Amino acid sequence: MGSKRYNSISRSIQLAQFRDPNQLKKSILSYILAFFTLFRIRLIRFGDELFRRLRQNTWDIDEEEYKYSFLHQKGSKSLEPMGDLGYSGSTFFRTSNSKFLIKSLPRHFEHSFFRNDLFLPYYEYMSSHPESLLVRITDFLMSPYPTLGSLLGISPSYHVIMENVLCGRTEDPAKDQWETYDLKPTDYFYPERDLLPQLTSEETMSKLVDTFEDKIRITRAQYEELKRTVSRDTAFLQSCNVVDYSLFLVRFPASSEPPVVGGRRSQWRVGVPSADGKWKYRAVLLDFFWAKHKLRAQAMTGMVQTFNVVGRKGPMTITTTAEEYQQKFMAMVDGLVQLQGEVQPSSSTLI
Repeated sequence: MGSKRYNSISRSIQLAQFRDPNQLKKSILSYILAFFTLFRIRLIRFGDELFRRLRQNTWDIDEEEYKYSFLHQKGSKSLEPMGDLGYSGSTFFRTSNSKFLIKSLPRHFEHSFFRNDLFLPYYEYMSSHPESLLVRITDFLMSPYPTLGSLLGISPSYHVIMENVLCGRTEDPAKDQWETYDLKPTDYFYPERDLLPQLTSEETMSKLVDTFEDKIRITRAQYEELKRTVSRDTAFLQSCNVVDYSLFLVRFPASSEPPVVGGRRSQWRVGVPSADGKWKYRAVLLDFFWAKHKLRAQAMTGMVQTFNVVGRKGPMTITTTAEEYQQKFMAMVDGLVQLQGEVQPSSSTLI
């Protein structure tokens, strides 16, 4: 059933890109027929006009090329499944040209937060901050009806489409030298890591926290620009009460010149050259869907606080305050950087 499931999800996503959400006709019969759908559920684009403005006006993404990314290419499928990679159980696809990723949001508190709370602030912030390192979300797909497939966990009802900062790796002769790191502050309590590591699979552990054992070697000017941008972005996330986001860092050989998604080419998307001439770095902020004021986060916070009366393990990334998480995140970013030939910058300058 795996292949059929992926093919059906892929087809649903593809069709949604060419369906006018304003022409959707809702009737009792359509609700009934939709409910008994298991695999190829109908999806529509949420906030399609505002997303189109972001793509065209803010990020300079060619609309024809964007639509073409979801069409079948000669010798390949329109969407390539990447498996259920997320710790949350999310399903991932990438377009055949590797420029965009599609991630399902199976957890209600995540997709409802983005749709009802974060979408408009995100649109306004990204419109006024085109150099932001928040990952560029180009579309949000949703099912307008409840379906049996989504209730049974067979077919996701919500997906975000976003830029792929690994764009160009597949075609790069040095693709085997590309490295990726999904980074969060490591001094928080992770039950699977800290409480029952012997009962947790290596696959699960690998989805918790990455570590970057090296340093990002850049100039002071590059460091100051990175600091300003990430500080501004995380302040925005803090204002939206968001925690548990991560820094997705990509490192590839300095000789590589992979393409970039869109015409708005910020340096951390093109690839910042390392001061020692060995590497280039790309970076974006990912996974900003966990809000402290949502019921799931409040329940988890209460549970962890109760456990800590005895266990005293400290807060988790998903139960800490948005302000504290932002401060520790900035300190983490600071600790990743090494200025070539200079003293390591003080973390106090970041907060």
